[in-house]
Amino acid sequence: MSAFCRIAIFISALTATASVSAQPYPAKPVKIITSGAGNVGDIVARHIARFLHERWGQPVIVENRPGVGQTIATSAMARAAPDGYTLGLNDRTALAVAPSLWKNLSYDPSKDLAPISLVATTPMIVVGHSSVAADNLAQFIESLRKPVATHFFTSGPSTGNHLSNELLKQVARVNIENVHYNGSPPAVTGLLAGETKGGFMLVPVILPHVKAGKVKAYAITSGKRFAGAPDIPSVTELGMPQLESDYWIAMVAPAGTPAAVVDKLNRDIVEVMKTPAMREFLLAQGATPAYGSPAELAGFMARETARWKKVIDAADIKMD
Repeated sequence: MSAFCRIAIFISALTATASVSAQPYPAKPVKIITSGAGNVGDIVARHIARFLHERWGQPVIVENRPGVGQTIATSAMARAAPDGYTLGLNDRTALAVAPSLWKNLSYDPSKDLAPISLVATTPMIVVGHSSVAADNLAQFIESLRKPVATHFFTSGPSTGNHLSNELLKQVARVNIENVHYNGSPPAVTGLLAGETKGGFMLVPVILPHVKAGKVKAYAITSGKRFAGAPDIPSVTELGMPQLESDYWIAMVAPAGTPAAVVDKLNRDIVEVMKTPAMREFLLAQGATPAYGSPAELAGFMARETARWKKVIDAADIKMD
């Protein structure tokens, strides 16, 4: 082969490479890794994927990696190529609680992830068994200050409602004992049966029982009332903002993802979360849309990590 031909082939290859690199993002399918099928994160991820597919004209695939409080899904995403084609829709546990819970976590949210945007928040409701005499949050908390511990349900060790129970113990100095169930449905069954006298539970799980008059609702664990249950006051308006403990999910990418790609993802996801259709969809799931800049999410994750570390350390909760 002549030198001229070799040069021509080399120039042609460079041109092709430049053409590919110049293609606007996304130029191929995008994958969103989340936890188990059917949970809140999975449902929201699939809804966002449909909107992004319509916007981009590229397939957006949701891949489920269940297990260990979303840390398996987050770890898989963190190890992916930082090119914007593998994203993660992960929750509070994986992004802010896990570093203080697990001794050998395979990723560091502050170093291995590129924040994109908060996506949604879901409050919990402070509830009591129908036999509890208290009619409001102040009375309920006062009823927990007695020598014999009151049994509070959890969905399992280190779950969101377990941590909220510990937060209540530390903030209000009450005497409660955790009763761990294997998931939210059996925890609710235990409450209805009177095995426990109260606790914290996500809105979509417990609200039907509140509306049916089977349990008492004392407060929403948010800064303001939840649109899907406007009659229930927030912990903040009741003078206990320390009990705010919303469950939240956020979109992230592997660290090192180009800033231009992160900025585009942020713009498009924020626009999706602002649509009336998304708001109505999330409300039906017991959630509220949330969004902000990558820097705002990074700051939020840092504050949440520090906050829950204090609760976890004080309660001496550790997972192997």
